[in-house]
Order: sequence, then structure tokens, then C-alpha cells
Amino acid sequence: MRSICSIIIKALAVLLALSFLCPAALATTMDQSLSLGMISVKTNSLNPLTSVEREFQSLTALIYEGLYSLDDDGMPQLCLALSCDSTTDGKRWTVRLRKDVLFHDGTPCTAYDVEATINEILRLAAEGKGQYNQLQYIISSVSVNSADSLTITVKRPYYGVYFALTFPILPRDQVQAAEPAGTGPFKVDEFLPANYLYLSANENWWNGAPMVKDVNVSFRATNRELISDYEYNRIDAAITRSASAGQYQTGLTNLNITYRTRQLETLLLSHSANAYPLDNELVRKAIRYAIDFDAIANSVYMGMASRTDTPLPAGTWMYKDNESAFQYNPQKAKELLAQAGWERDIDGDGVLNQVVGDKMKRLRLRLYVYEEQDNSVRVQVAGMIKDYLAAVGIEVGIETYSFATVAERLKARNFDMAIAAFQMDVVPDPGFMLMSGNTGNYCGYKSTTMDNLFKKFREQRDFASYRQFLWDIQDQFAEDCPFICMWYRCGALLTRKVFTTVRDVREPEILRGIEAIGR
Repeated sequence: MRSICSIIIKALAVLLALSFLCPAALATTMDQSLSLGMISVKTNSLNPLTSVEREFQSLTALIYEGLYSLDDDGMPQLCLALSCDSTTDGKRWTVRLRKDVLFHDGTPCTAYDVEATINEILRLAAEGKGQYNQLQYIISSVSVNSADSLTITVKRPYYGVYFALTFPILPRDQVQAAEPAGTGPFKVDEFLPANYLYLSANENWWNGAPMVKDVNVSFRATNRELISDYEYNRIDAAITRSASAGQYQTGLTNLNITYRTRQLETLLLSHSANAYPLDNELVRKAIRYAIDFDAIANSVYMGMASRTDTPLPAGTWMYKDNESAFQYNPQKAKELLAQAGWERDIDGDGVLNQVVGDKMKRLRLRLYVYEEQDNSVRVQVAGMIKDYLAAVGIEVGIETYSFATVAERLKARNFDMAIAAFQMDVVPDPGFMLMSGNTGNYCGYKSTTMDNLFKKFREQRDFASYRQFLWDIQDQFAEDCPFICMWYRCGALLTRKVFTTVRDVREPEILRGIEAIGR
């Protein structure tokens, strides 16, 4: 329960901070403006279907809405859809829309707009583009029944469809526009890429006029500029993914809210034909026991990482806790290595050896790592992993490359170990990285048991069975140790104003709740 408890404690800390902050010191934004800063250098279009910067999606989430949205518990709830019913076989879903929804340009939101948006997403996906390209694996076609009703035919008739229907709806004649109208609580007044974005309250919003009247966003090229703006009171709040934000503590005039991103950091372990000795699950499990990932996260990320031992985020309904399988236990690591035949340091250099035939082999592994611009955290993580593994007799050679080089070697499965990040989809379904032959399965992991679990999982159409199979998948993940999950990266929302009361501040809806503050 380690990970769940840490998240609960963090959530309680935020709630306590909100309870005791001096009202005169930390203002509410009700009936006021909010000035916000964030990093943005690549975005030149507000179209959410082709978004290129993750933080920027927190802004488009205020402008655009989907058929469904996710609540504080990460559960799908009706949004622009009034109802959604499926046929007995689950392959066709009839969606009825709210009739009181207008786009910001005054035109009504109809089934034709949903149809056009889905078709544009599928078109982009066919070209390997788009923010919602995973929809191609779920939706096969869409047809309009009437202005407020449509039928969606799905490829996977399972509970995950509800999560997939959170994609933003655009006007049918604006699906490729740079600044399409939305239906959300805020509308665009002015946008100058890499400079600023001005949003104002949508007084005609179907869910009631927002309490915050306008949001003025300033874009910066570096975290240094962004933090300077915040420190010198040029902005009320700042959104950053920089690990240095961990140094800012909640106080009487400042609130530091950590939000979870969808970026899962992993330690990949090769299962390829030439992956000796990692082809032995005992060695893989020994590596897992040998490394104190909690200590690494606390040391390197300063609270800007949310630990998880499986591909699902800890502290959520999706997560299956199995602490005994993932705990830090170097003695257990040594025992597993001995069982795998690595029990002697023959030449006394601190590295375990194994005699195979007439040759003596060293337990040495290559660790590939790539870095983000202006950020050395992964190199620091790699160094600490090297030290932990050295303590149990495993020698690690760290090799640092560009992202492109590591990506190429992962695809070719030319590696021993690699620190790599995955951007997880809104649909809780990690099959892309765990099923045999799938696109994200760079380790070459193959398990008939796991494949069958996913096959059955993708047939579950109610929440209880969907969750149970997710838990069963995580149990199998613990048993096979195909690779090691380390943490979900976190970002920080530094603010002097209380503008949201939601419990789960998460990417990409970092500003979720701003429309309802004060109600």
C-alpha cells in the first residue's frame, strides 16, 4: 500500500493547505482574472486534434469538450452526450446529444459535428498523426441518425470505449482549422503563438456561466523565464514540469500543487534472442529487487514523480497493489541471482561470474539513456541504478544517446536495458506494451497467458469485470517481470490564487474545475 498511501497523504496535505491558507494572502479567482504562465515554443495552432505540447492541452481543455469527461475518480461521465446505449453485442453505440449546446460562434453542436470530428481523427491516424490516433483501434465507423443522434460502430466492444469518447468535438466545417470554435467554458479572444493567449468566460455555456471571467496566459521559452515571472509577481500561477519546482513549498501566500502526467518512465529489459542473461526472469526480478526506486524518485525528482510498480497509476481504481513483489530487497536479489547461476565473483573484482562451457562470463549489462533538453534527471537516475546494481554484483555500462538513437535501437531490440518513457493513453489499456508483437513491446516480451488475459479483458463491458482483468494483468506483470515501471512524471502548479477545488489534478486537464470555483 506504499504508493497509495503516499498519494493519499499528498492529497490530504493539499486539502489542509487550502483549509488553513490565510484568505487575505491567497485569493480566490471568483469574478476575477487569472494570469497564468507556461512553456510553449512549438504550438502555432489551437486545434486540439493536432496538439504538439502536453502542457498546452490544459488550455485547450478549457475550450473544447467531449461526449464524455473523466471525474475526480478517473471515471467517465456524460458531458456533451445525453445518453449512450450499445447493442447486445456491444459493437454499435447510439449516442444522443444535449440539445442546448452551442459552439462559441453561436452555431449548435450536432451529430454532424461529432461525425466530422471522428472522421478527421481517423484520417489523421491513417497518416500516423494526431493527438487521438489510438481511436483507430477502437472506432471503425460513424453514421448520423438525426441532428442529435448518431451511431458509432466499434472494433473493441468493451468498457474502454467510454474513456475513448472523451475526445474534443469540433464544428464540422472547422475540423482542420487553426482556431476552431469550441463548446467549453472559455472561448478564445486572442492568440499569438509563443507569446500569449487570452480566454474569456463563455456566458452561454450549457453548464452555466463560469465564475472566472478571463484567463490571460503568457508563454515562455524556458523554465528560468517562467519561474522568474512567477517569483516577481508578473503572473498569478505557473505550470511547469521542471523538477526544480519541487523546491517551492506550500505556504501562506503560495500553493504548490503536484499534478500527475501521463508520462510513464520505465526501465526496459530486453527479451530478445541475444538478451542473455535477461532472458531469465530470475535475473530480471533480481534487478527489480536490487533497486530502491522510491529513494531514486525522492532524491532526483524532489517529489515531482509519482511512484508506480505497474503500468497503471498508483492510487487509482485501476491499480493493483502487490508490494511484496516490488519491494527493495537486495538480499533477495542476490538469492535470485544465485538461483540463476550467478553466485560467484571468481576474479574478485566485485562483478559476479558464471562459467558456461569453457568460458567465464561477467554479469555486465548496457544501460541506454536519452535526455530531455535542459534536463539531466535521466542521467542521474541511470547513475543511481548503476550503483544499486553494483551492490549486488551486476556491472552496468551507461551509454547516453539522443532520443532518436535510443528509439532506433529500441525498435531494433538492440539493447540490454534502457530508460524510456511512454505517453499513456486516456483508455486504461496497456496492451500496446505487453501483448506479443505490439507496437510498444520493445522488450520482445511474449506470454500466452498475458495475451489471453488481454483478449478477455477487451471483451469486458462492465466496470467491475474490466477492473478485475486490469488487476489480473498486473498480477501477471508482477510474476513475469517483462520490464520495470518506475514512476509517472509529475508537474507542478504554482499559484497564489485558489482556482480549483478538484481532488485529482492531472494532465491534461490541469485547470479542471476553474469554471466552477465559488459555486
